[in-house]
Amino acid sequence: MTDSSWASAQLIKAAQAGDHESIVAVLDGAHSHVRRFADHLCATPQDAEDAAQEALIILYRKIGTLRATGALASWMFRIVRNECLRRARVLVERHEPEPLAISAEDEAIRRLEAGLVAQAIQELPDVQRRVLIMRDVLGHPGRTTAEALGLSTAAMKSNLHRARSALRLSLEA
Repeated sequence: MTDSSWASAQLIKAAQAGDHESIVAVLDGAHSHVRRFADHLCATPQDAEDAAQEALIILYRKIGTLRATGALASWMFRIVRNECLRRARVLVERHEPEPLAISAEDEAIRRLEAGLVAQAIQELPDVQRRVLIMRDVLGHPGRTTAEALGLSTAAMKSNLHRARSALRLSLEA
């Protein structure tokens, strides 16, 4: 983040004190940085925008609780990361068929496994993660995925193969 004037200590302190103009300035300045970060983490542009908006809403509501003014950027990015992970988990869970009767133990194991899968997907390189989510989680066709990510079909297939292999290795470990 090269332009940190939106996150200056003086501006953040004024926002924490409830100064409306300072809060607006912090939110406006943070939006492009938060959105760009979300674009790299989330599966779809819609999820990225939603995650960025969620982070800005949390910032608006809780800026008064921020202890160190220098921690604003890392705090915002952690919120975005967590929101993207949450959305990925929801997508994974949405596409899993629900059994008729499930025990509490089975539910706990399923949630643990979904969390491990989401974390393993999060650790993939950016392009591989996006290809994997678009193809395997969202079910987009190969050509659509390649075009959306600005890749050739061959490059998309190669990245998908690498992502699946890396995910398999990560989950077997």
